[in-house]
Amino acid sequence: MLAGEGDRLYAAPGNPGIADHAQLVALDVADHAAVVAFCEAKRIGLIVIGPEAPLVDGLADTLRAAAFAVFGPSRAAAQLEGSKGFTKDLCARAHIPTGAYRRVTALEPALAALDDFAIPVVIKADGLAAGKGVTVALTRAEAEAALREIFSGRFGSAGAEAVIEEFLDGEEASFFALTDGSTIVPFGSAQDHKRVGDGDTGPNTGGMGAYSPAPVLTPALESEAMARILAPTVQAMAASGTPYSGVLYAGLMLTSTGPQLIEYNCRFGDPECQVLMMRLDSDLGEILLACAENRLGSVEPPRFSPDTALTVVMAAQGYPGTPKQGGRIDGIPAAEAGGAKVFHAGTALGIDGVLTAQGGRVLNVTARGPSVRAAQAGAYAAIDAIRFPEGFCRRDIGWREAARETDEMGEG
Repeated sequence: MLAGEGDRLYAAPGNPGIADHAQLVALDVADHAAVVAFCEAKRIGLIVIGPEAPLVDGLADTLRAAAFAVFGPSRAAAQLEGSKGFTKDLCARAHIPTGAYRRVTALEPALAALDDFAIPVVIKADGLAAGKGVTVALTRAEAEAALREIFSGRFGSAGAEAVIEEFLDGEEASFFALTDGSTIVPFGSAQDHKRVGDGDTGPNTGGMGAYSPAPVLTPALESEAMARILAPTVQAMAASGTPYSGVLYAGLMLTSTGPQLIEYNCRFGDPECQVLMMRLDSDLGEILLACAENRLGSVEPPRFSPDTALTVVMAAQGYPGTPKQGGRIDGIPAAEAGGAKVFHAGTALGIDGVLTAQGGRVLNVTARGPSVRAAQAGAYAAIDAIRFPEGFCRRDIGWREAARETDEMGEG
């Protein structure tokens, strides 16, 4: 969570990276009373709630009730991310293009429902499962195993219900918009890399890297996605009495029949946020405050550099399983000397001043350039300046678009 007081910025809980720009605050965002008391004491002018869990928990509602300007959706609106079934039902009502689905609440009916779907099929825990709980099943056996895992209780309340979805074939891209509940403006595109290994191999992760913009999401496709998916979602939420205010992150599948919605996030996302911010030329605070104050239509739309931004995640060995903690990290100033930006995620600073890894995904090493290949070269040059022996990264972030650029140059 970020909160602003005049020219001061507070981050809760924050990390050593943002500590260069904000005062870190040891606040438990699940303790709504403590958050309100802090914001009242500091006379906070804008609160930005980053993660999905406090949004689904209703922190934005509590703070708005205390008369604070908040960027982020209400508990009811955050169901767009908090419940896969909620979003699918909304799509069905509003005729928003998405894959066919079935909501199931127990194992035996779920196994029977598989008969209505072709293989591959997608199995999802309904609620928030910390980036897990989603399986693209390539066989019937994998689909059944995924359902058994969900209903075994492994994902807690997130697995009380599951959604079986039609597998959509195409290339995936992320499209972002900002809305105050009525006005909606586009906020860029990105493509991320979910698999842990080079060549998109290995288990899914929270994201091992990303780049923006996503050329595969052409201006025509962006316009189609806005008209057929994002704008109707905002309109449907308002019509149901649960207006959506904040960032709307649409995961899209670009199919042969046009963009279809895979799912929504109610936050900027990681590592997508890093590449969007590297390209943003507008005043972010001004735009977010306009959203929070229901006057987004009164400010200029966001402006982005035409450059490509690309970020590479450095993760701790063992991720996405059990990551190794405490690995020493050196060389960040050298990495940034060439113009790259190193965003911290799972880091901590000891009393001896030594930076160490304290999470799965530890750093996001980000660079800009006139092309994907140029941004890629800048990011990996920065990676090579960082000494993190107990960490690893993919060496092929942006590979698909870099290959397309190479093909275009050959054709030229």
